[in-house]
Amino acid sequence: MDSKADDASEGWMIEDEVPDTDDPAAPAPAPWKVLIVDDDVDVHVVTKFSLSNAVFMGRRLSFLHAYSGEEALQMLRQHDDIALVLLDVIMETTDAGLRVATRIRDELHNALVRIVLRTGQPGQALEHGIILDYDINDFWCKTDLTTRKLFTTVIASLRGYHSLSEAQRLVAAVQTQLAALQQPLQAAVEAVRAGTDWSGTVALGEPAVRMTLAARPAAGHGSPPVTV
Repeated sequence: MDSKADDASEGWMIEDEVPDTDDPAAPAPAPWKVLIVDDDVDVHVVTKFSLSNAVFMGRRLSFLHAYSGEEALQMLRQHDDIALVLLDVIMETTDAGLRVATRIRDELHNALVRIVLRTGQPGQALEHGIILDYDINDFWCKTDLTTRKLFTTVIASLRGYHSLSEAQRLVAAVQTQLAALQQPLQAAVEAVRAGTDWSGTVALGEPAVRMTLAARPAAGHGSPPVTV
């Protein structure tokens, strides 16, 4: 019986909880979710141990675990805030990890999560070809990925994820504000075209600043004046 089967039968397939904070009155910041995908339980244990004390931007790491490509995709469907996937190349098939990487981007449409491929068989695939052909963020041979290099790779990945998340959040905020402006501006234009004055209040910026807008018909031709 293989070690993975033994581990599963003992009921200790690795599950992690958010670490407790020293101050019970202050809630701990949400940890970064890292998904480890590998069919070797020992890889999960070693990876978790190597990163157990890692902290980035005051946030610890919380580990999720998958032992096949399908389990990984299911985990990603359940957790849309996974920051990093440490993904084995060879699992149920010789290219299982590559297929998962493709499905993360094309099927789940998850462009934010950082994907780091790991392989235990150097020479199994050409690194340059994989990096060029697949939307991944790093590729390592497991024997070369020392604790220091793993830590550096993980922190760099989390930094990239944080930057992309912030950019996405700002874009969404701007889109929301533009959508909120459409209705009052349309009302202003319609009022001026009808020859009447218009005034209204909109909120702009973050934090939101309320502004009063007013429009009145122009004496001649041209765009209606709008005052703040």
